[in-house]
Amino acid sequence: MSQDKKIKIGVLALQGAFVEHIHVLKRLPQVSDAVPIRTPEEFQGSQIDALVIPGGESTSIALVAERSGLLDHLRNWVKSGKPTWGTCAGMILLSNHATHTKLGGQKLIGGLDVVVQRNAFGAQVDSFSAPLTIDGVAGEPFPAVFIRAPIIESVGSDVEVIARLDASRDERIVAVKQGHLLATAFHPELTSDDRFHRLFVEHALAHLSS
Repeated sequence: MSQDKKIKIGVLALQGAFVEHIHVLKRLPQVSDAVPIRTPEEFQGSQIDALVIPGGESTSIALVAERSGLLDHLRNWVKSGKPTWGTCAGMILLSNHATHTKLGGQKLIGGLDVVVQRNAFGAQVDSFSAPLTIDGVAGEPFPAVFIRAPIIESVGSDVEVIARLDASRDERIVAVKQGHLLATAFHPELTSDDRFHRLFVEHALAHLSS
């Protein structure tokens, strides 16, 4: 795929901050459209090139996806090697393993070779923002917003760590890349900074053209 070709991106819209992702993506010059995905029919008929799985409540998103018949479609999408980005709850869902889950466990999409700890920073009242240095995001530190955020406890050999909370004092992993997958513990869509969305679009274009 040519680097000047535009791509269509789906945003899983079962719960959480999906509208904010759509608004940011629609402003980017290399995105032809960004559309909400709620049903298997929309997923199959939308002809998207890449997918964003947003933040929200991971257990609720997984439950709704399973009841609607969408969960298996999402798993097959990831297995097929299509570009996918998970933010916060989306990162949990993409992980192969999650800890500190609710009673009864956590349904996962899987594919990302990491172990994720849910709600690693506490409750909603413990939300915070922090400047991050992110591989692939040029310029000043990125203003990352953490809301009931997970962290990545461990990564597989094929996973590239692209951001830690504070490399000098706090080594906790908050952003990774593995092949066609990208995942962040924070919410880039809740800032006015579109650099991480641009990074995902570049990541998707590069993968689709390979």
